[in-house]
Amino acid sequence: MNFDELKTLADAIRGEVAKAIIGQDEIVDHLLIALFSSGHVLLEGPPGTAKTFLAQCFAATLNLDFGRIQFTPDLMPGDIIGSNLFNFQSSTFTLTRGPVFCDLLLADEINRTPPKTQAAMLEAMQERAVTIDGETHKLSPQFMVVATQNPIEQQGVYPLPEAQLDRFLFKLLVGYPDADEEKRIVVQYGARTGAPGPADFGIRTLADETILAAAADVVKSVKLVDDVVDYIVRLVRATRETADLENGASPRAAIMLASAARARAAIAGRDYVIPDDVKALAPSVLRHRTLLSPAAEIEGRQVDAIIEDLVDRTEAPR
Repeated sequence: MNFDELKTLADAIRGEVAKAIIGQDEIVDHLLIALFSSGHVLLEGPPGTAKTFLAQCFAATLNLDFGRIQFTPDLMPGDIIGSNLFNFQSSTFTLTRGPVFCDLLLADEINRTPPKTQAAMLEAMQERAVTIDGETHKLSPQFMVVATQNPIEQQGVYPLPEAQLDRFLFKLLVGYPDADEEKRIVVQYGARTGAPGPADFGIRTLADETILAAAADVVKSVKLVDDVVDYIVRLVRATRETADLENGASPRAAIMLASAARARAAIAGRDYVIPDDVKALAPSVLRHRTLLSPAAEIEGRQVDAIIEDLVDRTEAPR
């Protein structure tokens, strides 16, 4: 696979998702970038904004083993990773694998389960492995989590642990559509009965494990010059030096921002990263890794506004 072929594949996936999803073009672009850079994605927005259906349509374009977990307050860690069950016929323990053993996992309403259960996702997201009764089991090399969550202000949700948030490449904010898009949504879906699925819109499968592995090799070949690396590091370090943020982004954020910038360049058909790649992705990479200072919170400041200000003030290479 070369850069032109990767760009063509990305455009085709966008087109297939657009058969069912109206708007959300930027969200789909970020999903593509995460797919080609082996990252996880957190979608946050109010109920009814098609977060789950968007993830399902995106998964439908990929010939990968798809798993889904509906997170609830009574969900236990074993319900996610699986457990060893005793077989009375053979008098041995048999591993019953949980839904995490898949290629693409939809973690629906991930913040509706307590922190104890959330901890079961940490090893899977970071190491693509899970440990059950002291034995480590490898997950798929393609393992990717697309999680949805409702805003923390809503009822019945738990804040995700910082360690888990840091494992997501992107946190994407799914908002309400504009008036024209909402009218098109009502026209397209208003005459349907029941909950439609991706197959109802004729979404085709366009990529499998072999194609995605080839795409990953293309992304790895994208050039990242020292000036752009220095720019990424200065931008991430700026989040730790401003008085507006209590906690800044980790070194993992810089690594992930570089990987995502490579993928963004690749799906645009370029074999090199430009500063605009970094600027475009910085809010999505950094917003969930930072915490407002008490003074900024009292003043009503927003994390996104502070990050955008840091991007504007951090000099980019020419």
